Amino acid sequence: MLFAEDDKLVFRFDDHILWIQPWGENAFRVRATRQASMPTEDWALSSKPPTSSPTIKTSDQEASITNGKITATISRRGKIIIYDSKGNKLLEEYARHRKDPMDPKCSALTIEARELRPILGGDYHLTMRFESLSPKEKIFGMGQYQQPYLNLKGSDLELAHRNSQASVPFAVSSLGYGLLWNNPGLGRAVLGTNVMSFEAFSTKALDYWVVAGDKPAEIEEAYAKVTGYVPMMPEYGLGFWQCKLRYWNQEQLLNVAREYRRREVPLDLIVVDFFHWKHQGEWSFDPEFWPDPEAMVKELKELKVELMVSIWPTVENASENFPEMLEKGLLIRHDRGMRVAMQCDGDVTHFDATNPSAREFIWAKAKKNYYDMGIKVFWLDEAEPEYSIYDFDIYRYHAGSNLQIGNIFPKEYARGFYEGMTAEGQENIVNLLRCAWAGSQKYGALVWSGDIASSWSSFRNQLAAGLNMGIAGIPWWTTDIGGFHGGNPEDPAFRELFTRWFQWGTFCPVMRLHGDREPKPEGQPTASGADNEVWSYGEEVYGICKKYIQMREVMRGYTRGLMREAHEKGTPVMRTLFYEFPEDERAWDVETEYMFGDKYLVAPVLEPGQRTSKVYLPGQASWKLWDGTQVYDGGKEVVVECPIDSMPVFVRQ
Repeated sequence: MLFAEDDKLVFRFDDHILWIQPWGENAFRVRATRQASMPTEDWALSSKPPTSSPTIKTSDQEASITNGKITATISRRGKIIIYDSKGNKLLEEYARHRKDPMDPKCSALTIEARELRPILGGDYHLTMRFESLSPKEKIFGMGQYQQPYLNLKGSDLELAHRNSQASVPFAVSSLGYGLLWNNPGLGRAVLGTNVMSFEAFSTKALDYWVVAGDKPAEIEEAYAKVTGYVPMMPEYGLGFWQCKLRYWNQEQLLNVAREYRRREVPLDLIVVDFFHWKHQGEWSFDPEFWPDPEAMVKELKELKVELMVSIWPTVENASENFPEMLEKGLLIRHDRGMRVAMQCDGDVTHFDATNPSAREFIWAKAKKNYYDMGIKVFWLDEAEPEYSIYDFDIYRYHAGSNLQIGNIFPKEYARGFYEGMTAEGQENIVNLLRCAWAGSQKYGALVWSGDIASSWSSFRNQLAAGLNMGIAGIPWWTTDIGGFHGGNPEDPAFRELFTRWFQWGTFCPVMRLHGDREPKPEGQPTASGADNEVWSYGEEVYGICKKYIQMREVMRGYTRGLMREAHEKGTPVMRTLFYEFPEDERAWDVETEYMFGDKYLVAPVLEPGQRTSKVYLPGQASWKLWDGTQVYDGGKEVVVECPIDSMPVFVRQ
């Protein structure tokens, strides 16, 4: 049965209900369920921009709905095909059955396009299948995965969060569409060359959003309209950030900030990382090591340095807050056994970030112990999810809903701090997070790529991760310059890697130095890590770092403009070449270069010992090296020198 209902095109057969509804310009929201009524959650689709009334046509054999540049048809047995305004096929459901003998793909295989298979508890295991319309299709976005591939066509992606993996399931296709898998549950996406499929292991409905656009920028901006805009980046987010694992007392941290000022090296922010507390779940400074945090913050502000503090969601049973939180139901539920979700310097559980009362409780503590003394920047660390007991039951939030903690937790956690600080009149919020999901950008989520290796292959992976996060709608992104795990500042091989990473970090949305360096000093509690300041790597490296920090300062006004674009339009700060040059076919193939905004073409040096680089310069522009020594025509590949003190950067003329 096919019929129009309000602004929706509806298909119904037996217990299967399908809706196709306009949701913003040139876009549809597609939902299906086998329940008695359609679930009401909007998930990432937090806004529904006004659109003109769609054109809906129905007949006994087929129905169609048109919203601007996008049209969807449904056959009499429920198969969907989606077209652009030129009649080009964008998406076609993959169905192989004999329900419609007139379908050219009629088959005895008995495979459904929209498979909602019941599971215990009332939910469904959902699989959504699409035809792979072209082996030449390129797909980008989907969040952050630790692999070197920018084009994800052919990839098999886990839809779940892990330390250094962030599932943000929005993709942009070279065929001219964007697709949001609007389901926050654990699942899988297979972007195959024969079949493309999306799975949710436990859900109540199919829910995806699809938009047609002539250019990637049009698609990206339409996505931001329905999922929300990142706030305006505060001024301290435009410069250089200093961090290590970890500054373990007040005087150590202040001495580092003082030394930056003595050396006249620009510094915008410094970080107090984990275990500055006495017990997890107290959200305050341990007075033994931080005797006067108010005086510390005051001196830092006099030095014109902001302070970021790491806040974990973990609660130790020795914490002064544990009894009250347990009594009030503010902790995550455990189906069985000890109330332990993770072991990390003690037995701990987590506060329930999906509970508004828990968020209010945490914000009240953070406000009193951090915010009121002038700390406005928070590192909301998700506390090592790889150490957690990875079991669906432990992380159930509601009966029948198997949502792993990482899929919703970072968004809700960030939201609590964002809303709390906004209520205090602080509009420009930065929440440094290890993970994010679709829509997290509007809560001030600055995502960093987690605890990654200090290696060349890991460095390469971060380039793909950052660019795909931008396409997935997360404009604020950063990485641990030099990698997190290991790396000895005295090792010449690591110094080379560090130098190349630092040069690249200058052209990331946020420039942040962090890492757990070797060897560990003796006599310091909880893994302080070796020195990780720019002068810790020898005079040659120090000079290079200082030069690149100054380059970041030169670009401050320009970077501020990029952040304004991200805030107003949802534009990525780091942009793939095809984003700026969609008509250049070769730009769609380049994976080791990118644009920092619309002006600077950046070609990171990604291999040890490399001293020359081949760089493709897109057409429709001429290009000048950063130092102004040479100008090149676009549309060709050039070879340039890249000695250790220089990374190729071209300025668009």
